[in-house]
Amino acid sequence: MNSCLLCETPIAEKPSWKALLALEQQTEICQDCSKKFQRADIKEEEPFLDRLTSLYKYNEAMREYLHQFKFLQDVALASVFANELRTLLKGNATIVPIPMHPEKKIVRTFAHVDELLKSAGIPFTHLLEKTGTDVMGEKSKAERLAMAPLFTLKPGTTVQPGTYIVIDDIYTTGTTLRHAATVLKEAGATRVETVTLIRAER
Repeated sequence: MNSCLLCETPIAEKPSWKALLALEQQTEICQDCSKKFQRADIKEEEPFLDRLTSLYKYNEAMREYLHQFKFLQDVALASVFANELRTLLKGNATIVPIPMHPEKKIVRTFAHVDELLKSAGIPFTHLLEKTGTDVMGEKSKAERLAMAPLFTLKPGTTVQPGTYIVIDDIYTTGTTLRHAATVLKEAGATRVETVTLIRAER
């Protein structure tokens, strides 16, 4: 019997042939914890982004999840939303995670966006490098507009024409995703979509 990754309550699952054959993914959190997350299901387009998809709204339950996952370094929590990401990211597009600056990775000990994708078994390719350690949520709109590019293309990388999906954990202002999309399109990408786990309302 599995236990909920968030509250450690035992999870009783009905046995099935799919589960026995490993064709059905295990439930990682209990129904009570699952109900605390508020679906966003946002799908829209905006300048520089051919499609933007966000799965959940930022609420208290999500704040606690992010704190435990990212800042308390509980990497096991990467699998909480694996089923949703796996379902959403089926297809032939190239998956590109937003990179973490090397200095931040030393502090955090792991790249959280990479771990979300790994837990879902989704292949991804690092095409971008972060140019600084600035936090977008701490800047004003004017400061964000005046910023130098946040990313550069990874040395030796070639971007072929096609569809690319940029992945990040949270959409706050959109600046990070727009900068990433701009670099990819200037390098040759035909279409750049984005998927975030969370959409923060500002």
